[in-house]
Amino acid sequence: MTDETTHFGFQEVPVADKAKRVRAVFDSVASRYDLMNDLMSGGVHRLWKRAYVHEAAPRPGEHFLDLAGGTGDIAFALQDAGAEVSVCDINEAMLRQGRARALTRKLDWITGDAMALPFASMSFDAATIAFGLRNVTDPDAALREIRRVLKPGGRFLCLEFSRVAMPVLDKIYDTYSFSVLPQLGQWVAGDAESYRYLAESIRRFPPQDELVRRMGEAGFSRARYRNLSGGIVAIHAGWRT
Repeated sequence: MTDETTHFGFQEVPVADKAKRVRAVFDSVASRYDLMNDLMSGGVHRLWKRAYVHEAAPRPGEHFLDLAGGTGDIAFALQDAGAEVSVCDINEAMLRQGRARALTRKLDWITGDAMALPFASMSFDAATIAFGLRNVTDPDAALREIRRVLKPGGRFLCLEFSRVAMPVLDKIYDTYSFSVLPQLGQWVAGDAESYRYLAESIRRFPPQDELVRRMGEAGFSRARYRNLSGGIVAIHAGWRT
């Protein structure tokens, strides 16, 4: 990045500080992360993830890279469909939660930065990142790295909170995000500030069409998106050619 500062939620912070701040957020919420996802979304996140994995269309024998894979939801579903999965997350506390949940599953769990992936070029058939791209200091650098590690013809799918497309829903969603979520975070995880950051980070993430454009600039072809729940989240997809 060329700027000396970047955004951390609605704050401007030194570029070098963002990763440390994001790590602190997820260190704080890791043990309650899955419970909070259920409470925050009323369980709807499970439907979003199901649609996302269906869109990823894993096939037996394919090798997937699941970035920001944390506690394992996406990786487990991909593996259940027959794929081999490597989970990569910059946050060790989240990976510990995933390993604890994995029980007898055989998955690779790797601590790594999406902006400098610790994998050889053209290593994976597909790559996924769910609710993680907005927390990366430089998402464009991460997109270029993801393309690098994909085999020719490999596909990339991103599931992320996005721009609400329905006029009434957007106001309800704003009220919920900035009033209810931090309070819920305080009650359940003892941390209102981390959930305030998470709500703010959603508002700073690029809208659907802009992310399509940036995927194209990173070298992905046929980039497209599909809204879920009126645009509260979107699935973006692109291919390495």
